[in-house]
Order: sequence, then structure tokens, then C-alpha cells
Amino acid sequence: MTAQALDQALRERGLRATPQRRSVLRAVSELGHATPEDVCDFVETDSGDTVNLSTVYRSLELMEKIGVVSHTHLTHGSPTYQVASHVNHLHLVCRGCGRIDEADLDLARPLADAVRAAHGFETDLAHLSLHGTCAQCRGDEDTGHGHH
Repeated sequence: MTAQALDQALRERGLRATPQRRSVLRAVSELGHATPEDVCDFVETDSGDTVNLSTVYRSLELMEKIGVVSHTHLTHGSPTYQVASHVNHLHLVCRGCGRIDEADLDLARPLADAVRAAHGFETDLAHLSLHGTCAQCRGDEDTGHGHH
């Protein structure tokens, strides 16, 4: 999402597009999977100004409410944010090295369908993360695709 698209999304809701909100979106876009702390560090480095972490949280919450970013919980710590248009994948989180890989969301659809059939529960696949050990940490020759 571009700064112009963010500006328009905010204006349509009667909200202002501030330089800080633009910086937060740029941080999420460039970092890929970013905690609020990561975003705050990026914005401070990018702008040279001190930014209050609570301002970053408020900006992220607002942008999630209007559909610009989304979050998932990849660790026991802070939520991880990404641009909302980039949520069509599973997150594969390595407990060994902390790397976050992505896998096709279609791999989880049979599981979601089975859960729906058995329990009537509709799974939000966009927030799904699988935790385990990556091929590299296991020492496999085949290290897979899409390492970040």
C-alpha cells in the first residue's frame, strides 16, 4: 500500500494522514513482519526523531481497523504486523533460529475444512502460524523456500 492509498483511506473516514502514520506504514511495508517495537525503531532511525511506542501502537491499531495492516502472533511477545494485502500465507516460525518463513495458505484449507465439519468452527487462516524447527536448524540438506 502506498502513502497515497493510506491518505485516501484515512480521509474517507474523516481522519488525518499524519507524517507519523505514513512512517509507520512505510516501516511495516519495508520490514515485512514487524513488531510495534521494530516499527518504532525503524521510524526513529528513518526520521531521526524520538517516537513514543504508544503512538506506534495507536497508529497500528487504527490502520488495522481501516484494513491497511493486519497482525498475527508469531511469538509469545508482541503481535507482528504486516500490510493487509500480504496476508495470504501461513507463517512458519522456527523455534531454533526465530526465522519466519511463509507457506501457501491453501496447505491449511483441508485442516480448516475438517475443523469446520467436526466442530462448526470457522478458522481465521490469516492469523495462523505454525511453530516448529526449520530444515536448516534440523540440518536437512533441503532447506525449503522463502526464507526471510
